[in-house]
Amino acid sequence: MDSIPDMDDSPNSAEHKIQNHNLIMTTAGMMMNSGAASSGVTLAASGSSSSSSPGSSSRYENQKRRDWNTFGQYLKNHRPPLSLSRCSGAHVLEFLRYLDQFGKTKVHTPICPFYGHPNPPAPCPCPLRQAWGSLDALIGRLRAAFEENGGKPEANPFGARAVRLYLREVRDLQSKARGISYEKKKRKRPPLPPQLPPPPHQHQPPPGASCQ
Repeated sequence: MDSIPDMDDSPNSAEHKIQNHNLIMTTAGMMMNSGAASSGVTLAASGSSSSSSPGSSSRYENQKRRDWNTFGQYLKNHRPPLSLSRCSGAHVLEFLRYLDQFGKTKVHTPICPFYGHPNPPAPCPCPLRQAWGSLDALIGRLRAAFEENGGKPEANPFGARAVRLYLREVRDLQSKARGISYEKKKRKRPPLPPQLPPPPHQHQPPPGASCQ
């Protein structure tokens, strides 16, 4: 699984990388109106204490806290600066595209001779991207963290329709490019026990009839 990087405030941090890679999109059509309302959410600081002790925190909770802090740092380094209350689904998409530069999953292009091959026999110049499974799990953790930090479910940018459609497109694209299937296997139902045939119907003589 691809790793999600932590971010810092140094000159070589995410802010610098965003400027170099032109990852801050200015297309007005991508912006969603759902992110303008205030959600009253407060970002957790990197050194904040959780309700449970570090020793008892699960791996999932630790990862969720790191992801939440990473996204908060991304908003801080955003140009222009962006508060969480103004964050929309479009900004979440910017964040996901920004993470692609740290990906380790080879995604073949349609002109690549290994397009659709799950195990290519040789290297190729196709780009590295974040795997769909990593992005899908990341969004799930951030969506939960948003509401755990006071966000309203109806204002959750990680649950926006644009984000769901983007993840679906990434899944379909990578499935075709890598020649693998992301469809969940249906569980086979146990076979039903064989039904016994009903007992043969015995003819009963009418009431009052005598047997001869």
